[in-house]
Amino acid sequence: MTELRTFRAALVQMRTGRDVAANIDAAAKLIREAKAGGAEYVQTPEQTSLMELDRASLFAHIVEEERDPALAAFRELARELKVHLHVGSLAVKASPDKAANRTFFLDPNGEIIARYDKIHMFDVNLANGESYRESNTYRPGETAVVVALPFCRIGLSICYDVRFPALYRALAEAGAEVITVPAAFTKQTGEAHWHLLLRARAVETGCFVLAAAQGGRHENGRDTYGHSLVIDPWGRVIAEAGIDPGVIFADIDLAEVAEARRKIPALEHGRRFEIKAPPHDGAKLHLVDKAS
Repeated sequence: MTELRTFRAALVQMRTGRDVAANIDAAAKLIREAKAGGAEYVQTPEQTSLMELDRASLFAHIVEEERDPALAAFRELARELKVHLHVGSLAVKASPDKAANRTFFLDPNGEIIARYDKIHMFDVNLANGESYRESNTYRPGETAVVVALPFCRIGLSICYDVRFPALYRALAEAGAEVITVPAAFTKQTGEAHWHLLLRARAVETGCFVLAAAQGGRHENGRDTYGHSLVIDPWGRVIAEAGIDPGVIFADIDLAEVAEARRKIPALEHGRRFEIKAPPHDGAKLHLVDKAS
């Protein structure tokens, strides 16, 4: 680690549709706006390049990672802008019948320095009749990831992961100072739980939480909550978007992580009980060290 302990973060909020090229263009415009505002780190939301619930339509559009046009465009953009670009997630073909909901973390040279596949699948029936079965389409990930950058360590997660606190404690215990939660939260669950869950994850871990979101009524008829958030390690909201596409900024001071953990050293206290049954969340942890 270097002595640099502050950085400017930008979160890109989108309303992704079904036209991949149009979504790439919309994201690129907002990423450029983020860079113009001084951001060194830029995060886009879950499903940046395509919002599609119909399985057949999704598979008609997605390809393997090495052929994905959005990933190629974002790699070139990161290289051009010289920014750490965190592509919240793209749907990429993982096998003939399964996709991966995959984060890509790009360095200022456009190199992929980390990947993370969403671990927890959103298989739910909501009270308003909405029903989601991500496991029918997506293959869940098995590995939690922390990226060590020159200015901080960043733990990766995606959307529904936020409901599983064991993942976030593992990321924090592996050295994460910033937790990221790019998301496409439904409007119904977002109104009830979005702020609550993200603030809880910040307080539990003593981390900053950065969560870029999808917002509004999408082309496929889905309503997402928006309200991209930056939360400090004490659980305070320090930047928040509304419902529309745009960019929000926050200056992150990592000294606040150490201060929060000094006041409430929960990570040092560890587990005081025995778990006799194997834990449900048994994902491995992977550290990507790009700090040198």
